[in-house]
Amino acid sequence: MRVLSILLVLLLGLTLIYCQSSNEKNIVEDSFPISLGDPFIMLHGNTYYAYGTNAKDGIEVYTSDNLMHWKKAQALALHKDNSWGGRWFWAPEVYYIKEKNKFFMYYSADEHICVATADSPFGPFVQDVKEPMIADEKCIDNSLFIDSDGKPYLYFDRFNDGLNIWVAELEADLKTIKRSTLAKCINVSQPWEEVWPRVNEGAFVTEYKGIYYMTYSANSYESPFYGVGYATASSPVGPWTKYDNNPILQKPDSLVGVGHSAMFKDKEGHLRIVFHAHNSQKNIHPRHMYIGSVRFTDDTTPVVQMTGDILKPVAGK
Repeated sequence: MRVLSILLVLLLGLTLIYCQSSNEKNIVEDSFPISLGDPFIMLHGNTYYAYGTNAKDGIEVYTSDNLMHWKKAQALALHKDNSWGGRWFWAPEVYYIKEKNKFFMYYSADEHICVATADSPFGPFVQDVKEPMIADEKCIDNSLFIDSDGKPYLYFDRFNDGLNIWVAELEADLKTIKRSTLAKCINVSQPWEEVWPRVNEGAFVTEYKGIYYMTYSANSYESPFYGVGYATASSPVGPWTKYDNNPILQKPDSLVGVGHSAMFKDKEGHLRIVFHAHNSQKNIHPRHMYIGSVRFTDDTTPVVQMTGDILKPVAGK
């Protein structure tokens, strides 16, 4: 009986080890990278929402409590049936506008900039009038910035002299561009940006200690040398001066094709940056979402620096 008891204990132990190993294996196998290009993260309430370029018929949304583990919503946040344009849904950014009690999604469709609204961060985001913000010109990568005085600005890319970044004021509806205020911000001007081809795109603007910081990406998104730089200004409309030591993010760790970033604050109030990278050293698609940490130095003109390890978030099935 004693021998039998010992054998039973050993068998039970082996079974527990096997089950634990199997469960750990399932956790790994059932998790996968977040396939979002041009990613954007919004913290609303106590939940993170991630949007980006991937779906053929619109814009996807993922949710997370901790930035590492994400869940994909079953329905698209934006479906092409509710939008102008039927293809190429790119680079969404979502903001909750308290005064309007609405969520605003700024995105590109068929190489035109658009805006749609919803009552929930999950959507459905809908265009009240199905038309782009600028109907007579191809533009992409529209990004909203509301200054401390309440004045709203829209940054976006125009297809002239390659891709370059422009800004314009918005009307109070946050949907209508004041065409008379259009102003050029930046274009290709630094050696690191001239690898392939002439591209400055994906602007995101934030303000720190009275200085406006615009992060942007340069080189083609297809290039392994795609990267992130930044420029500063004393006004949301410029003039903008690029940081001499750009890029601040290019080929980190083993990642290539790194860019189209946006900043956000996490639940602890720390400044984060979200961006995409190529699928691998050899394949571009599907691009994956990554998250880094950034800080401003104590210099007279604070410098934006990447800090710490890069987070590689995953989603579960």
